[in-house]
Amino acid sequence: MTTVLVSGATGTIGRELVGLLAGQGVCVRAMVRRPADADALRAPGVEPVIADLDDPSSLARALDGVDALFLNTPSSAEARDRQIRCADLAVAVGVRRLVLLSQYAARADSPVRFLRWHAEVEDHVGALDLEVTVLRPNLFLQGMLTMAGAVREHGTLGAPIGSARVSMVDTRDIAAVAAVALTQPGHAGAVYTLTGPAAVSHHEVAEAISAATGRDVQFADLPDETFATMLDGVLPAWQRDGLLEDYAHYRRGEAAVVDPAVPTVLGRPARDLAAFARDHAGAFAA
Repeated sequence: MTTVLVSGATGTIGRELVGLLAGQGVCVRAMVRRPADADALRAPGVEPVIADLDDPSSLARALDGVDALFLNTPSSAEARDRQIRCADLAVAVGVRRLVLLSQYAARADSPVRFLRWHAEVEDHVGALDLEVTVLRPNLFLQGMLTMAGAVREHGTLGAPIGSARVSMVDTRDIAAVAAVALTQPGHAGAVYTLTGPAAVSHHEVAEAISAATGRDVQFADLPDETFATMLDGVLPAWQRDGLLEDYAHYRRGEAAVVDPAVPTVLGRPARDLAAFARDHAGAFAA
């Protein structure tokens, strides 16, 4: 039986992936840092393992006997180095397949720091003795949930993006593609750009939330300075500034291309904005 280690198992993608794999009869190791998180993930076919990306010995124990690794680390200033160390250790202990979560438009010369960091990890793991599949998802539809509080309280969805369109992707589709790449042959060496079925504006996101909740939700185009002030004290400075770079990238229209990878890999259409809004209407309702 295939054994898969899912790092970032408590995250939006990781938790969905753990459930998908367990439902397919795969032996899943769900990697967490805290015992309380381990208890929350216990389920048939799921073995929670406590490990820390900065503790090689705990990582080695988690990777022992694993056939495939889903590599996704929490956002941090050390994420690039942690991913590289984890991939190197996976090779050392005999893991044969790696699915790496990267980001749409990752490239070494990008003005967006996150895209440069992801490109460095992609280059490193691509040279390892592993079957590597790279997933490059666009902006997560579930990222809109971080704005749900403002929608509930004020009926506004605010971001510094203007009328630019982004081919946002549902994280459930990212997890579904990862499950295929981790367990089925034919994906080694592939780089999949994961998008939704259409490029949408934040105006259209607000309209979809309005339709799903039955309340009036408006989009507010925020100046960078206002957005940065809102994030002060919520995010560390490096992450705030990186997020502003991300939104400038979106605003320039650089994330609007729709890619066929999701329907090609899954054999069904990618989830669209309307489905996301309907499925998460409760989060936005007053």
